Amino acid sequence: MGVLVRSVLLGAASGSRSSLGVTATTLSDGATPGFGRRARRSLVLLATAGELVGDKVSSVSRTEPVGLGPRLGSAAAGGFTLARRRRGGVVAPLLAGAVAAGAAAGGAYAGVAWRRWAAQRVPDWQAAVAEDAAAITLAAVAVRG
Repeated sequence: MGVLVRSVLLGAASGSRSSLGVTATTLSDGATPGFGRRARRSLVLLATAGELVGDKVSSVSRTEPVGLGPRLGSAAAGGFTLARRRRGGVVAPLLAGAVAAGAAAGGAYAGVAWRRWAAQRVPDWQAAVAEDAAAITLAAVAVRG
């Protein structure tokens, strides 16, 4: 799978859960194990767990600037990191970051639409957990291979 497709997947995941762009690339890095790597991984996992819980109780809209900004930034950083791992020049990582950020915006709006649709059928927390599972799956597929 090409880096731009992977960036779209990672961006869509970040549109749903803002921390996933950074979390997925941090957890999938091939760096030599050590305290710094373990500390980074622990911090991103803690932040992601906080976001997953906070989503269920938060009133911040993911499509307002305060909610959308972190999603775009995390997606751009994730797309950039995915492409940079290919050891290419700087153009591909910048393009991948931009593509991921665009996909994050789409993912944010798609997530809002999903929650509105699902709210008429199941309790909100169930829709949120289903969205979590979809976002985590997209992020995992994006960083594989």
